[in-house]
Amino acid sequence: MLITIAVILLVLWVLGVVGVYTIGWFIHILLVVAVVMFLVRIIQGKNPIA
Repeated sequence: MLITIAVILLVLWVLGVVGVYTIGWFIHILLVVAVVMFLVRIIQGKNPIA
């Protein structure tokens, strides 16, 4: 579940970088949230990819 959200946020970020400049800052915030979730999962000792 957590990795699915992170992947969705990463895809939205990529779309924001290549196309939409008006909400680019929001997409970058979503990327930061995805990275934080990924790191929390690693710190908890869970497999971050599964």
